[in-house]
Amino acid sequence: MKPDFTVVLEGYTYFECPRWHEGRVWVSDFYSYRVLSAEADGSDVRVEAEVPQQPSGLGWLPDGRLLVVSMKDHTILRREDDGSLVVHADLSSHVAANLNDMLVDDRGRAYVGNFGFDLMNLATPDTADLLRVDPDGSATVVAKDLYFPNGMALTPDGELLVDETVGNRVSVFSVHPDGSLGERRDWAKFAELPDMNDMTTALGQLVVAADGCAIDTDGSLWAADALGQRIVHIEPGKGIVDQLEFDTGVFACGLGGDDGRTLFVCAAPDFNEHQRKVETEGKLLAVRV
Repeated sequence: MKPDFTVVLEGYTYFECPRWHEGRVWVSDFYSYRVLSAEADGSDVRVEAEVPQQPSGLGWLPDGRLLVVSMKDHTILRREDDGSLVVHADLSSHVAANLNDMLVDDRGRAYVGNFGFDLMNLATPDTADLLRVDPDGSATVVAKDLYFPNGMALTPDGELLVDETVGNRVSVFSVHPDGSLGERRDWAKFAELPDMNDMTTALGQLVVAADGCAIDTDGSLWAADALGQRIVHIEPGKGIVDQLEFDTGVFACGLGGDDGRTLFVCAAPDFNEHQRKVETEGKLLAVRV
């Protein structure tokens, strides 16, 4: 169905990683290089951080300090109490392509994905590692051979879901007490793995390009389809049970609002870096679900 929505923010470049935190919606704007927050209706916009190497995933340590992915220099930044940004973790020895989304659990452990290859110039697809950054800034590879690990969520029973954007699947991992992960399993499979010899061919074989996502209280998942102009609603064991259709690209979503029933959706015409850098068509939408 085509949902009723309101426009929360508009006139930005390309939003990703919406998070609801302390009564406000937070979001990264890739190409203005800022992390923003606002009231649920879009009022009182604040610049929370300026990240020259492009912000992406957001999360918070147990003491309330913000963590933000700095994509192009492969670091996780930490905002101190005085507002300054410091390097929390340098992941450059672990990755060769842009860092991307991030999930921070209630212990302050950050699970961080990355592109694995040069998506924006349609390089040959390659797999990527999923990293865990502990609160002391140390980094560990916790999963290998993932196809563009992107949006993540923790299920109500504590398992980790990882959207594999070019893998036609959402994977699930058991999380051990020390933060390590068990073997990868299919949580939702939309089709077979695409032909990874050519990026254009692979894109054409994607049924769902699962991007940023949000877990619901019943354990179902809302996930943006980066190629399908839709948010798909996925239930474990059932697959896609519903979808919200838009007239523009949608690339991430997050649940929030005072009752947790507002789905904040990051929208833009496409994810092409070369276009989004020079245009200001990025919007944050709100849908009641």
